[in-house]
Amino acid sequence: MTRLINLEIYAFVLVFLRIGSAFMVMPGFMSSYVNTRVRLCIALAVTLVATPLVSEQIPIPQGDMGEIIRFCLFEICYGIFLGLIMQIMFQAVNLAGNIAGQAIGFSNAQMFDPSFQTQSIVLETFLSLVALVVVFTTNLHHLMLSAVIDSYRNFPFGGELPTGNMADYLSQMLAKSFTLGFKIGSPFIAFTIIFYSGMGLVSRLMPQLNIFFLSLPLQIYLGLGVLFLTLPIMILWFVRYYESELQQLVK
Repeated sequence: MTRLINLEIYAFVLVFLRIGSAFMVMPGFMSSYVNTRVRLCIALAVTLVATPLVSEQIPIPQGDMGEIIRFCLFEICYGIFLGLIMQIMFQAVNLAGNIAGQAIGFSNAQMFDPSFQTQSIVLETFLSLVALVVVFTTNLHHLMLSAVIDSYRNFPFGGELPTGNMADYLSQMLAKSFTLGFKIGSPFIAFTIIFYSGMGLVSRLMPQLNIFFLSLPLQIYLGLGVLFLTLPIMILWFVRYYESELQQLVK
């Protein structure tokens, strides 16, 4: 009975290491406004549900402490890797918000970003919070949890750490998110080119006009108008991308 209890605790700890490590860096759960105790309770609850599902795959320890430590370190690496993948996917909307803020002229208008506890452009923080609300409203966080639990198919217990494949996948996901961020922010890139080209033309046609005094409020008003028109499409585009990439992790 004592050995059975020890095996159950051992299985629970191994599963918790992967799920808890993923919760440390997953979008939404890692934010500073999420209480640490709440995050820990959620991780423990998910672990309690997931442990019976994967307990048959857990190798029985042979008494070698070095092997047990290796298993624990591997599980932590897997959890951080999965959470980091989701965080990289989420950075696409942050890049789009940065581009929009630069285009509208809010580059110096910064506010506290609760996700990373740093100062960022107002529109970047705004878009990231809107995207996060939509992700949780549409229950995509369930898909995030499913991706972590289904990761035991690709990363079984006791296997070798595929560092090469993990690095390749991280680089591919980073390239995809970077490209998508520019695509989502493309209306503001076009707005910047057209606006500054127009202001340059007006400055040439009317040299006596104070173009800087005229352009700043006009840039803000027109930029906010573009944001008002494109915000639903931007968020919808990001949510579809996020869902499709999470589906790849669940398969």
